[in-house]
Amino acid sequence: MVTSNPFVVVVGVDGSAESRAALDWGVEEARLRGGEVIVVASWQLPYVSDAGGMAWDYASFERDAQRILDDELRRVADTGVPATGRLVEGNAAAALLESSRDAGLLVVGSRGLGGFTGMLLGSVSSQLAHHAKCPLLIIRSGG
Repeated sequence: MVTSNPFVVVVGVDGSAESRAALDWGVEEARLRGGEVIVVASWQLPYVSDAGGMAWDYASFERDAQRILDDELRRVADTGVPATGRLVEGNAAAALLESSRDAGLLVVGSRGLGGFTGMLLGSVSSQLAHHAKCPLLIIRSGG
């Protein structure tokens, strides 16, 4: 069976150095395979509130994620590889797992901006390693 669908590389971004490295790797892999990249950023509202009565700017969570997505799409715009963005409200692991259903490859950084420093794998990459619906590449920057 011959298919005309391009090879799709899904890359999760969060503004971290690891996610930028993941996007660079994903773009190069898509170039080698004549494919395309879908760049996924997610956001969610915090589960806790400030006991001191601080008023959250809830819209800032979505704005920040959109800014990160836009910045990364601009950064790879001149590579010659088609790249589109997907902004998802919700848990990052869930958003990437859903996106992996139609992907040929999922690429993420080993640790993003959340979590604990020194961990080899963050909670998102760990969940993806166990549940991704396609091959997964976890990029670890030297550091």
